[in-house]
Amino acid sequence: MAKKKNWYDYLWIVSTLYIILGFFNILFAWLGLLCFLIPLVMSLTGGKKGYCNRYCGRGQLLTLLGKKFSKNLPIPKWISSKWFRYGFLAFFLTMFFNMTFSTYLVFAGTNSLKEVVTLLWSFSLPWHFASSSAPVAHWVKQFAFGFYSLMLTSTLLGLVTMVLFRPRTWCVYCPMGTMTQLVCKAKYKE
Repeated sequence: MAKKKNWYDYLWIVSTLYIILGFFNILFAWLGLLCFLIPLVMSLTGGKKGYCNRYCGRGQLLTLLGKKFSKNLPIPKWISSKWFRYGFLAFFLTMFFNMTFSTYLVFAGTNSLKEVVTLLWSFSLPWHFASSSAPVAHWVKQFAFGFYSLMLTSTLLGLVTMVLFRPRTWCVYCPMGTMTQLVCKAKYKE
């Protein structure tokens, strides 16, 4: 007998739509902040790692795609090691703060809007076709371009490690998962 599906079993659709909509209007990138805030709020308010285990649309998407495309090989020990997970979290946070600082410079008028998505923190892809004509400040757009860059890059990393190893390999070193784990260790002494 098939397991009854819950509403949250379809959150992979939200993750897919997020990536697609960013191709057409960069302002949709702001919705990705929910993927940052909800896990942290849940872990701080007693939900522990419930977001990762049940509500993460990216994890669901990787599981779904992994059924067809994953080699299903064991995850290398170095990926699940503390030094790699915390190192990747530190690197990711550095890139996030760099993106936030770039947004501030546009806000302050020091820099101009760069309609670019940076893939893998190295490759700048012109993304002006997705720029919104909405009457919003340039710093709002700048944040969207930077945040979409982070989300697209992390999705690509998740897809690559899904193919090479197990479907949810990304979840082992996901910065949000690492942060919620740190919250849980501190708050619940786990």
